[in-house]
Amino acid sequence: MDSARSWFTKLQTREKSIGKKKELPPNGKEGGEEAPSSATKQRVAVAKQYIEKHYKEQMKKTQDRKERRCSLEKQLAENSNNMSEEEQHNIVKQYEKKETEYMRMQRHKMSVDDFDLLTMIGKGAFGEVRVCRDKATGNVYAMKKLKKSEMLRRGQVEHVRAERNLLAEVDHHCIVKLYCSFQDSEYLYLIMEYLPGGDMMTLLMRKDTLSEDEARFYVGETVLAIEAIHRHNYIHRDIKPDNLLLDRFGHLRLSDFGLCKPLDYSNFPDLNEKDVTSAKTQQMNGDGKQQSLPKRTQQEQLEHWQKNRRTLAYSTVGTPDYIAPEVLLKKGYGMECDWWSLGAIMYEMLVGYPPFYSDEPMTTCRKIVNWRTHLKFPEEAGLTTGAKELISKLLCNVDQRLGTKGAEEIKVFLVFFATCLAAMFFLGRFSKEI
Repeated sequence: MDSARSWFTKLQTREKSIGKKKELPPNGKEGGEEAPSSATKQRVAVAKQYIEKHYKEQMKKTQDRKERRCSLEKQLAENSNNMSEEEQHNIVKQYEKKETEYMRMQRHKMSVDDFDLLTMIGKGAFGEVRVCRDKATGNVYAMKKLKKSEMLRRGQVEHVRAERNLLAEVDHHCIVKLYCSFQDSEYLYLIMEYLPGGDMMTLLMRKDTLSEDEARFYVGETVLAIEAIHRHNYIHRDIKPDNLLLDRFGHLRLSDFGLCKPLDYSNFPDLNEKDVTSAKTQQMNGDGKQQSLPKRTQQEQLEHWQKNRRTLAYSTVGTPDYIAPEVLLKKGYGMECDWWSLGAIMYEMLVGYPPFYSDEPMTTCRKIVNWRTHLKFPEEAGLTTGAKELISKLLCNVDQRLGTKGAEEIKVFLVFFATCLAAMFFLGRFSKEI
């Protein structure tokens, strides 16, 4: 009897607990649980995308194997009169052996031991880039080696993950290709396309300035690269000549996606457009008298820029010359900030130095924020009206900036720019003939 009562008591307790679980709190969410955060949703989306891509690739590999087998059997059937059964059997055995070796190779776990490490071509805050050669195939790649402990200490894990995800997701001829990635206990390795042409920074240091035709070519390829990452809802945020690489044919590739942040924003205070140290205030001394700041010619400014260029590129703080004002103001920004950087790069290609260059990075930041006062085109550079107009439409307010409604706006303007250049060329040639 006692055992029956205890059993009945347990049953009642269980029914009550189940009833409580079915009751919803006032907010309508079971158990009072909050909705998942945006970061959780993003991780779920990335995991879903990875799983779908993985199984899609596996299904494609299986289908490819079936198609290869059917193709072989069809060929053997067509040539059955010219081959004995033993010869056909040997061909099938050889095919199966190759398929097995191929599948074993696909399952092979890559490691640094599979590569011969050659020349170092770059070194950063927590990693290095080396030229390497695959021991099996002899192909040459660029190996980016990142120290995991340093990445964790500097809080750069998300940046590295973003770069890896973007390179794996975006397949475009103007984006550096990622072939594979692996890791060991200490380092993360990214095996990427090796580009022997150097970068845009080196090209500009060697040539000083580019012609408008050359600038239009490189700007056009940069537009295609930026458009490719924007289509996948990524913002580069670090478009600069150092990250525009050249292949052996001179074509451009965009690199460094969120991994290297050359500007440490913590070193600069929050800026605003009414900064007390604006251009007008900077020219006043303590007595309120106008100071005559030393003015440099284009050649002097170019020499000064080249002297400090590499030092600024690899310093702790870096150079803010290509960063959009909305980024410096820390008021929120979107994909439009990449188009501002493109305008600053085009200005440097044609003039020889960035539009807001100064001896001090902080002064450069103030000039960018007060861009209306400081954006000027030196007469010595001899820029055409079309070039000035394109740069001005990139270095402006977000709501007026070319590219805000998509890259097609800039493409149309580049075509117009090219037409103007061609017209000027033919008019100049015609006037000489007259």
